[in-house]
Amino acid sequence: MKFSWKHALSWSTAIAVITLVLAAIFSIVSSFILSGAPLAIGMLVVIIIVMIGIVFDTIGIAATAANEVPFRSMASRKITGAKEAIYICRNADRFSSFCNDVIGDISGIVSGTASAVVILQLAFELGYAEGSALHMLVGVVFTSLVAALTVGGKALGKSFAIYFSIQIILTVGKVFYFINKKFHISILDGKNKKKNRRRSNGHLRGSRRNGNER
Repeated sequence: MKFSWKHALSWSTAIAVITLVLAAIFSIVSSFILSGAPLAIGMLVVIIIVMIGIVFDTIGIAATAANEVPFRSMASRKITGAKEAIYICRNADRFSSFCNDVIGDISGIVSGTASAVVILQLAFELGYAEGSALHMLVGVVFTSLVAALTVGGKALGKSFAIYFSIQIILTVGKVFYFINKKFHISILDGKNKKKNRRRSNGHLRGSRRNGNER
């Protein structure tokens, strides 16, 4: 496949804009929840953000590891989500970039910000001011735990994604299928139809040429 600067720049620009919007949404929602929330809620928010990053990282790796061939067989048997899974496999670079780079990186940044808020709340509840020795100790411990959870979770998710890539991508395909059917939001089908039309047109042209030759 020939490299195209226009294609690469348009994709990177789109990803940058999506990242900007999603990062703003993540930050606003997390800040709204954490403002005045109990310490337990703050910790729960941090864990949820970390888990979102782990899940999307796992999905992104599964997209690059999955093979398109099994999904073709599933699509021929009319299995729900198989066509969407084929599209994901054919666009694994973009799909994994969105899951790993966009959602994964945003989750990491937002979880770090949320952790700082939780650390400050914890220090205040223990009766220590910001900048004190205990505040620094709590910060180091909590940040280390969040980092360990993130890295360990992604390592586990990577192994899971490699060995169960087919099941993961089929599940994601079913989610896209459900969204399309229930909410009429076509995320993948439109592009699949375009590809199918191009292929059908190609077959028609080929058959016409063969007919003319005869």
